[in-house]
Amino acid sequence: MGISAWRSGLLPEEKAEAIDRLAAGGRKVLMVGDGLNDAAALARAHAAIAPGSAIEASQNAADLVLTQDSLMAVVEAITVARSARRRALENFGFAALYNLVAAPAAMIGLVNPFIAALAMSGSSLVVTLNALRLRGAR
Repeated sequence: MGISAWRSGLLPEEKAEAIDRLAAGGRKVLMVGDGLNDAAALARAHAAIAPGSAIEASQNAADLVLTQDSLMAVVEAITVARSARRRALENFGFAALYNLVAAPAAMIGLVNPFIAALAMSGSSLVVTLNALRLRGAR
């Protein structure tokens, strides 16, 4: 998975303190844990993942609960999250382009209302189709 720095054998409060130190340094911490001793750290992390076999407290503290038994699901979740972020930023760009160009053009009469409505529908269609590209992110 490419993890270069890790710690083991920490008490629950030491885990939470380690996350706080990393966060204070500007890091966004992803915590993966399955036990009661991980619940506080999971709650403090920027993002938290628990396997489906984890105790309920850890699952409740996590942002994502894995349904697979493999830790490769963590890699897949990160890949999908990064792809979703890219698509969301692209969609904001499409929406901004429409709002900066087509809407003002319609308001000042450069295009008739029918063309403006088609442009708005087209913009919505582009955003939807772009979001559907996430289906292939795996």
